[in-house]
Order: sequence, then structure tokens, then C-alpha cells
Amino acid sequence: MTRNDRHLSVEELTTRIEAGELDTVVVAFTDMQGRLQGKRLHGRYFLDEVLGHGTEGCNYLLGVDVDMNTVPGYAITSWERGYGDMEFVLDLDTVRLLPHLPATAMVQCDLAWPDGRPVVESPRQILRKQVERAAELGYVAVAGTELEFMVFDDTYERAHDLGYTGLTPSNQYNVDYSILGTSRIEPLLRDIRNTMYAAGANVEGAKGECNLGQHEIGFLYDDVVVTADNHAVYKTVAKEIAVQHGKSITFMAKFDEREGSSCHIHLSLRGPDGSIPFWDDEKDARTPLYDSFVAGVLETMADFTLLYAPNINSYKRFADASFAPTTIAWGEDNRTCAVRLVGRGPAARMENRVPGGDVNPYLALAAMMAGGLYGVENELELGAPVEGNAYATDLPKVPQTLAQAREAFASSKVVRAALGDEVVAHYTNMADVELEAFRSAVTDWERRRGFERL
Repeated sequence: MTRNDRHLSVEELTTRIEAGELDTVVVAFTDMQGRLQGKRLHGRYFLDEVLGHGTEGCNYLLGVDVDMNTVPGYAITSWERGYGDMEFVLDLDTVRLLPHLPATAMVQCDLAWPDGRPVVESPRQILRKQVERAAELGYVAVAGTELEFMVFDDTYERAHDLGYTGLTPSNQYNVDYSILGTSRIEPLLRDIRNTMYAAGANVEGAKGECNLGQHEIGFLYDDVVVTADNHAVYKTVAKEIAVQHGKSITFMAKFDEREGSSCHIHLSLRGPDGSIPFWDDEKDARTPLYDSFVAGVLETMADFTLLYAPNINSYKRFADASFAPTTIAWGEDNRTCAVRLVGRGPAARMENRVPGGDVNPYLALAAMMAGGLYGVENELELGAPVEGNAYATDLPKVPQTLAQAREAFASSKVVRAALGDEVVAHYTNMADVELEAFRSAVTDWERRRGFERL
């Protein structure tokens, strides 16, 4: 049984390849940076060799920076270890068409070592561990991600040649909720929506956002792993379709001095029978379990910020009066808080407003589940909500730099207990690599301020 009627079964995939309707199968996993990495395989080779046995890729793919440079400090991969292989383990529930590409389908993968052991540092595996933890407690997690991006009329090649400055946004004014503003680039937005629907995602719609050329395409909630899988595919597909339209898209958390691009994450729990453990129908109110879950997310917010905000640029988004949170607090439908509670009954859910558009969905969802389940297991009490402007309170703040988030993550007993020593060491090193790269960089801002006047 497939995830929905737009995903392909193995039998349907085989039939289409044998009939010549499909000739390419993308086999991909999601790396630390949230990117799809993998191979394009000929359809016949996929059926004959890969479908039954999987394929492999160099283990350096989980030990590089965003520029694909091999970097030191990772226990699983190094020059000394010889850069061996990881196995790509096909998840045949994820088979989907990629209708924006000719005769192409995709299969997403988990990662394993040649002896069959899972690669525990893999983002998808990290999320799976928290899914299993929730199942042991009798819960299923469902989530939705709201991912904002900015569209430019320049191609990626042109943007590169311009040094990513002086680009032309596809809208010249704030188009938040503007029908006219979205009409300006509706050919692009429509292609992305319809492609993702045909590829198996349940699309809600598109809306304009505040920054110039900024938009959002929303998707219905689903099982947390399904949501993360779709999120990863969507980011790649959106960029590929932008190329076909002669445009470029960025999911940077903070492209310029105006509004940043967020990835608000909505999450709730279900019982295996579909029951709603977050809501008491008789009282028409939140349950103690819901409160403890939210309390756990808040209690561990600073500890897990590294997974919500994984890049140097992520922290530029945290600014007062920006709709990006600075305060670790919760409120009822209060967008000034890090956590906003919305909905009633089956729609009751928490919204984490900390992540930006650059987030790795598997890691962020795993962090939310780990924090929430910690709250449930320890029956944490939820403090009072913020009813006014959370920016103006003296409540604890979200870490303001990657260095602060790195220290909180590496020293947290809760993080270590939830994720394991190997994962903590791996992603602490990821932060160290980014911090060192930034320390060694000289920015345009420094040149403008100092070239002549200092």
C-alpha cells in the first residue's frame, strides 16, 4: 500500500520502466544540511541491480561542509579511515514521480553501514529514533512545515556572477496575502504546487510574504517522517522549477536586512487509534499531556536550538518585532512567542516559530519530539502564557549565535540522553566547522567599513 494514490508501488514503477514511460530513477538521501544527495540511475539498471540490493555512496557525504569540502573531526569518516562506503537502503514507501523532469521517478533512502548497522548520524535515522520512542509511549507524531522562500528574476548563474548582490526580486513591494502580488509569479508558483501534488505531497496553497519576492507554499500535515521526506523533496523541486523559469529561489533564513524566511513547524500527537491525546473533549480544553509536551519543548529550546538554527546566518533572523522569535515563551495564538498554540480538538497543535527556511526538517522534528517527550516523561508543568508582546518581557531568550547554541547542545544531558553520544559529537563538530569557516572569512561589511576609513 502506497502513502497515497499519487505515490507508485514497486509494481507500478516496474511496469512504467518496462513500458518505457520511465527511464531514470533518482536514488537520494537527505544530508546534514538538509539537501538531497544521491544518484540518477537508468531504469533498467535500477530494476536489475538496485531494487533488490540497494546501492552505495561515499561516507564523506555525512562529513562535509556546505561546499562539499572534506573537513576533520567526524568519527565516521576521514582520510585515516579511507573514506569507505555507506549503503543506500531504499524506502519503497517513498517512490514518487518527478513530473517536472522527463521520465523520472525518485526513491528516498535510509543509510546503513556495509554490515547492515544503521548510520545513526543520518538525519532520517535521528528522526526515526524519536518516532520509535513515541511509539513506545503509545503515540504517533504528525506535523506540517510552513517553508518561506524568496524568488529572484536572476538565474542562479547570474546571481553567482553578481556575488549574490544587486539581484532583482520578483516583487518590488510587500505582497503579504496579496493576490495581485502572487499573480506576478503565479506561473512559477503554480508549477511548484502542481508538481509537488503529482509527486505525492498534499498541497494547500500559496501566499505572498513580507520581504520583496518572498512567498510560501503550504502543505497538509502528515506523519512526521512523511512530512520531512516531502519537505526535502520540495526544496529541491522548487529550485529545479525556478531554473526552468529562468529564476532563482533562496531558502536562506536571512537574505537581507528585511524580513527573514521562516519554517514554522506544527506538531501534535495522535494515539494509534487516531485519538487526540492533546485535547479533552469533555472539558473542551488542553490535556495535561499536551501541556507537559509543550513544557518539554520550551525547557529544551536552547539545548536544541542548534538543530532549529544550524547555520551562522540562521541567527540573523532572531530580531525584535520581526515575527521571528527571540523569547523562549508560549502563548495562545501569539506570534511574538517561540511557541504558539493554535487550534482546538483534532486541530490542537503547537507551532514552533524558531526554525528558519534553512532548517533540516528531520533534525528539527526530532528535536521537537525529543523535547516534548522529555516533558511528558517527566510530567513537566507548563508555565503561564505570554498574553502581550513577548519581545518586551524579561523571559529567557533563544541563543543569539551559533556559538551559544553549540555550547548549549554539546553540554545538554537531555540532548545526549535523547540522541546519543555519536549524534551529539557529530553535530557539535558540524557547528565547529561552520564557526571556524566564518571566523576565517572576511565579509563585504568589513571591507566597506574598513577599506578606506580605518
